[in-house]
Amino acid sequence: MDKNIHELLTRGVQDIIGREDLEQKLKSGQKMKIYLGADPSRPDIHLGHAVVLRKLKKFQDLGHKVIFLIGDFTAQIGDPSGKDEARQPLSFSEIKKNAQTYKKQVAKILNFSGHNKAEIKYNSKWNKKLKFQDLIELSSNFTVQQFLERDMYQERIRAGKPISLHEFFYPLMQAYDSVVMDVDMEVGGNDQLFNMLCGRTLMQKLKKKNKIVMTFEILEGTDGRKMSKSYDNYIALNDEANDMYGKIMSITDNLIIKYFTLCTDIVLEDIKKMELEMKDGANPRDFKARLAYEIVKIYHGEKKAQEAEKEFKKIFQQKDKPSNIPEISLEKDMEIVEVMTRFNLVSSYSDARRMINQNAVKVNEEKIKDYDFKLKKGQEYIIQVGKRRFLKIKQ
Repeated sequence: MDKNIHELLTRGVQDIIGREDLEQKLKSGQKMKIYLGADPSRPDIHLGHAVVLRKLKKFQDLGHKVIFLIGDFTAQIGDPSGKDEARQPLSFSEIKKNAQTYKKQVAKILNFSGHNKAEIKYNSKWNKKLKFQDLIELSSNFTVQQFLERDMYQERIRAGKPISLHEFFYPLMQAYDSVVMDVDMEVGGNDQLFNMLCGRTLMQKLKKKNKIVMTFEILEGTDGRKMSKSYDNYIALNDEANDMYGKIMSITDNLIIKYFTLCTDIVLEDIKKMELEMKDGANPRDFKARLAYEIVKIYHGEKKAQEAEKEFKKIFQQKDKPSNIPEISLEKDMEIVEVMTRFNLVSSYSDARRMINQNAVKVNEEKIKDYDFKLKKGQEYIIQVGKRRFLKIKQ
């Protein structure tokens, strides 16, 4: 097999259902329609999504038609995959707001202009037109046993946790997406295997066509768990260069090689050398710094990567403060929790309290232990949350 095709089908790939069919299409030069779907449950596209998007870009470069499907309808159901309880459904207005910048973020990877441009689709366009009779006909292609065999449902049954009926509609709707778009192949994380196989089943029954399914290794986030918007442990493509660099530097050492493999274009032979060097005692921090530089360069350019590297060294190695700390003035006395939340040092009041509990909040170099600590109007403070987030309050 051609070396480039071999890497295309192996690097980061967990499994391919229909591998022989895919290899035959690639060798013959037959063009395929390939899609990746994502639900706008949060406003950010992260590096976990980028693993699959970058592979999709490889297929686009080979001349295949690629589609990025925004699941603005399926997000209202909530994907149950990998969850130990039902997802909380989102309103359509929340979904619409979350999806506003998806194309701009995905355009950091896929080409939406020029020759063989990628296409954006929204599955509400066809799913909202379905009638109840249509749902009955679609669901007749599956059995309850097929769905209940999923590990997550078995775990919930053993734990006495409820399984909502609407959760069964999610893989059914995702399967219907494949039929409507008449795709040749679907790509996604390994946690999406069941949903994608439902699409393969429906394509076989309704289109007499064997849809190829390609799944990918799951990328862990900054806390070692699956990178997920639900866990808030993700590195977003929209993160500022300094934040992206710092978050990558915070991953555990055992993920360095996996990140190089899934998130960069460094050749595999060089990655293997780095792995051997670390096993021989080389400092993982040096390789992590190269990793952070490479990823920031992909999404922000070389100049921003150089600046982020310099800034990180200034803060963490020289124990200095950032060059550009955001500044605000207080209109009244305010509690530390409110300031942290209002000025985006944390995502919520509960997050602010959690950071205080973890001794991760400082005001003028002093650790804060009280939620009701007051910042007074007219006084100057420098607030630090964790290692990377700073805010200056000026008079």
